[in-house]
This record gives sequence, C-alpha cells and structure tokens, in this order.
Amino acid sequence: MKQTQFYSHHLMHGAKMVRFAGFQMPVEYTGVSQEHINVRENVGIFDVSHMGEIWILGPEAKELVQRITSNDVALLEPGKIQYSCFPNEQGGIVDDLLVYMYDDEKFLLVVNASNLEKDHKWILKQNTVEVIVENTSDQISQLAIQGPRATELLQRVTDVDLSAIPYYHFT
Repeated sequence: MKQTQFYSHHLMHGAKMVRFAGFQMPVEYTGVSQEHINVRENVGIFDVSHMGEIWILGPEAKELVQRITSNDVALLEPGKIQYSCFPNEQGGIVDDLLVYMYDDEKFLLVVNASNLEKDHKWILKQNTVEVIVENTSDQISQLAIQGPRATELLQRVTDVDLSAIPYYHFT
C-alpha cells in the first residue's frame, strides 16, 4: 500500500485513513459534514497526491493531445488548463482528465488515480507519432486548496499575485 508524502501529517492530526487506488488516503478528520461546510464557507486542503501525472513531450505533443482528448486543444495557450476526457472508438469515455499546456511541445495530463495504469497504456497505444509519454506519478505530490478563502490562504505563502492568475490557469 502506497503512502503520500503527507501520510505522517495525516496520522499526526487524527485523520481517518482508508485504502483508495493503492494508497492510504485520509477520508476525514473531524467529520464529513463539518468538513464539507468548512470548505463551502472557508477553505479546505486536500491531499490529491494519488492522482496520476502523465507528460506528453515533443514536437508532435499538441497533435497527440488533440487526437486523444475530446476538447479542442487549439483553444489552449501556455499556462491554461482544460477539462477533457479520453473518448474511445465506440464513443464511450476511457477517463476524464485535466490538460495543462506548458507550450506546444509540453503537456501535463492529470488523470484519476484508479485509472492511471489503464490511461497510461491507452495513451501509449494511441501514440503513433514521435512523442514521449512519461508517467511521473510517483515523483509528484499535489495538494488541492479549495473554497472561497483558498486564494487568501495560499497568498500568505507566496509572492506571486494570485489574483492575477485567471480561472483554470497556472503559473
């Protein structure tokens, strides 16, 4: 069973841990209802380090991402994120994902933890061009900071003006 970089922190703060997608993950601390209200009204921090991170790299990267995802990648610009899915040949969905565009030759695909292996194999199968497909999921940790006061909390620990970053963009 895998543990995220924040596992000890979760235990130290009394998290109830459960198995999910091969990881020991916190499901709650003080109670689901109280935590739900707090995130809706204030801010919550979620360990999403179990998510999959797959890089698409090379001169044909944009072409591959355009072909394997349902949204129009041509609408992306460097620093923009797009919600999308992998459609299969029958019109069904392999998985949903987030597409991060760094530039025309560098994309990060964030996929669901429970589908990581399946998604990675599916992308490799679709890769008929000279593109590097690299699964770096074991090297990346993620925290999701959510709620109406998320920007206020995060602004305390960075000099970057977070109010200047539009929705679904990154820097």
